Amino acid sequence: MLSSTLRNCSRRALRSSQAALRTARPAVAVASKVRSYASSTASSQNSSDSTRSTVIQLLNNIGSKREVEQYLSHFTSVQSQQFAVIKVGGAIITEHLESLASSLAFLNHVGLFPVVVHGAGPQLNKLLEDAGVEPQFEEGIRVTDGKTLAVARKLFLEENLKFVEALEKMGVRARPINSGVFQADYLDKEKYNFVGKINKVNKDPIEAAIRAGCLPVLTSTAETVEGQLLNVNADVAAGELARALEPLKIVYLSEKGGLFNGETNEKISTINLDEEFDHLMSQWWCRYGTRLKIKEIKELLDGLPRTSSVAIIHPSDLQKELFTDTGAGTLIRRGYKLTAKTSTNEFADKNKLKDILVRAKADGGRYYNELDSKLFVAYADEPLDVLAIVLPSKDGKPAVLDTFISTKAGWLGNVADNVFNAVKRDYSKLVWTAEQGDENLGWHFDKSQGSFAHGGKVLFWYGAENPEEVKTIISEYVSANAAPTNAASPASGVTQQIRSFSTSARPGVRSFSQRPALSGRRGFATATTNPNPPMGKQNDSNPKVSRVALIGARGYTGQALISLINSHPKFELTHVSSRELAGTKLEGYSKKSITYSNLGVEDILKMEENNEIDCWVMALPNGVCKPFVDAVNKAGTGKSVIVDLSADYRFDATNAWTYGLPELVSRSKLARATRVSNPGCYATAAQLAIAPLVPHLGGDPSIFGVSGYSGAGTKPSPKNDLNELRNNMMAYSLTDHIHEREIGAQLGVPVGFTPHVASWFQGIHHTINIPLNKTFTSRDIRNLYQDRYAGEKLIKVTGEAPMVRDISGKHGVEIGGFGVHSSGKRVVICATIDNLLKGAATQCLQNMNLALGYGEYDGIPLN
Repeated sequence: MLSSTLRNCSRRALRSSQAALRTARPAVAVASKVRSYASSTASSQNSSDSTRSTVIQLLNNIGSKREVEQYLSHFTSVQSQQFAVIKVGGAIITEHLESLASSLAFLNHVGLFPVVVHGAGPQLNKLLEDAGVEPQFEEGIRVTDGKTLAVARKLFLEENLKFVEALEKMGVRARPINSGVFQADYLDKEKYNFVGKINKVNKDPIEAAIRAGCLPVLTSTAETVEGQLLNVNADVAAGELARALEPLKIVYLSEKGGLFNGETNEKISTINLDEEFDHLMSQWWCRYGTRLKIKEIKELLDGLPRTSSVAIIHPSDLQKELFTDTGAGTLIRRGYKLTAKTSTNEFADKNKLKDILVRAKADGGRYYNELDSKLFVAYADEPLDVLAIVLPSKDGKPAVLDTFISTKAGWLGNVADNVFNAVKRDYSKLVWTAEQGDENLGWHFDKSQGSFAHGGKVLFWYGAENPEEVKTIISEYVSANAAPTNAASPASGVTQQIRSFSTSARPGVRSFSQRPALSGRRGFATATTNPNPPMGKQNDSNPKVSRVALIGARGYTGQALISLINSHPKFELTHVSSRELAGTKLEGYSKKSITYSNLGVEDILKMEENNEIDCWVMALPNGVCKPFVDAVNKAGTGKSVIVDLSADYRFDATNAWTYGLPELVSRSKLARATRVSNPGCYATAAQLAIAPLVPHLGGDPSIFGVSGYSGAGTKPSPKNDLNELRNNMMAYSLTDHIHEREIGAQLGVPVGFTPHVASWFQGIHHTINIPLNKTFTSRDIRNLYQDRYAGEKLIKVTGEAPMVRDISGKHGVEIGGFGVHSSGKRVVICATIDNLLKGAATQCLQNMNLALGYGEYDGIPLN
């Protein structure tokens, strides 16, 4: 079974690489443009930004814009030294230095800092042979006497400088690091002489280089405590470096470009160790170097977070491996074992199963309750990143893939492919549907034999044996999903498409024609849990320009929102209402000239009845907006969306309002909402900082929050009086603050919250004490957060405590610190947020985008 899987993976990789060669410029050709461009653009910050933009555009010739953006988001979600460790063999420096430097220039010009460690084995062998010295090896390890060590030391310095100079010629600042990182003991002095076994990694020189904007280039040598130089294997050095840095990627550059199946001679695209390792080790062809390499990688990955993965690739394919779904070499990750269940009672966590269905489906609760009354098979990985529910059929009819749910990590980590392949092994015929606006629609096309677009959805199938069976599949689907009476007919412009049935080159065998260049999706290896995947209307399919009215535009939040709407491609601000500013011209909005008005309840009722507004934004103080909301509701048109920035509807018990925190609330629910209550600024950061640990709480979290004085609004008070705040910090609402109630209500656990205001203008810092019900390490918790928020574009998880000055003016949330008490039963987590942006206006724009059918991040700067 595994051999078949590996063959399929390899063929998929071959098809995708061939398609890439046909449709995209080769990586080296693109890199040459970067080299010529970089040399003239590295002299200033503006030119540096221009270089980054150009490199991203060039990367789009290797993969799609979506792929490039999501991988960049993932790689920049951790500290710079945790992006990647790249091991470079000596032969790569000799034969492929220019190609390697080009690839590293790509990474550096988009702000990524891989940590490079190189060897020089082939060069050393040649020098020794030229000197008449026969290289000696014991059990594959080079015996290094004094003369060999002297030659090796000089050679390593020369090769390191050659590497650094090649990078600097391409506009990349690089720093040679030849000592001070690896500390070692003698491996076996009597047997190997000056060969080291690394016992400690000092990250300081690496971090210092990155802080200085330099790419660190290390040699694979170490020193004893006394300062004696020792030779170490470059693979071993890279592995120890990875254990210390815990990077997302460990890259081994290979002239072969990957590992190969010894039975088929095809490149192995992906290995999921938890699922495949034992079977792989039992294969006759998995022996010698291949067997040893896989075992060593398994040992390495077993000690790293599941977010880490190993890639074995050719240096010229580095960009394609890192920034495209198809990849280029061999990707090895831990993954998870897959299971097939026929009852909800077989799930270890039934509540999690129900929660996933509720979040992903409009009728998720009812669907879960009725599931056991059906004959079904549920395929999933252990953390439920991907869930497929199949309803078997009788009489030779295709089975129905009734539900297919994947987190962002599931898509990117190849888990979706693995689960679908498990379904395909068990069912020779299958039908399923997907929304036409699904951002992963290409994946469904790739998995299908044919498709048919109808009523806003696409029907997919495989296993049909003849045109009559295809006709039956389509007819039954159309009958069961009759278009609404107000839907446009095909003649009026709605396209209904079916891929043609064609005869293959082999006589007597017929197959469906396939859409080109869609096969081979793979992605970087993660096995992380993000229980809130973006499943709403997050696409660019809505061509309509939406009309927005802002009620209460005088405050800081209103001004921030006006600025965002001004740059939004599909939002048009038509009315701004402020009693104090009525009659004056609106500043900061360039799409058209607008004068402030003072809209009353009757004005809003009439505008709603006349369908003049698509979205009402209420930016009013608490307790004020109800009459305006009632006016919109009274009109009864049901066409417009309301987003309320106050706390008036955050505790709504009627289910008429949806709480608008997309990273924790179902995006599909927000996409269907017409009444959205925007969360509070303190509450947003606190919930995101606590949510991953809710299942592990050992007591009530305690939140110490400090905000800049813009959080006190524009109305004069001691909390925004700079004279009062100078050299001061002011506590207020010491108990029962409304955000305390909001945080507790949304998380489902009580919390303590004490707010303060300080003398800076905008930005919030939380220091949160969280008791735990079991022992954790800091790394355990950091991994938990990185897993939970993998793929979230507006959440950054860092090892260090974030700074307010770094979040001010930014559109996301930073979470870090992760200081664990010596008992292991208490953690301190820090979070920062700009109270005017992600704490208010940016989050409002996310909710508007989702509710109105646009891409969630449209109009939001993500850099």
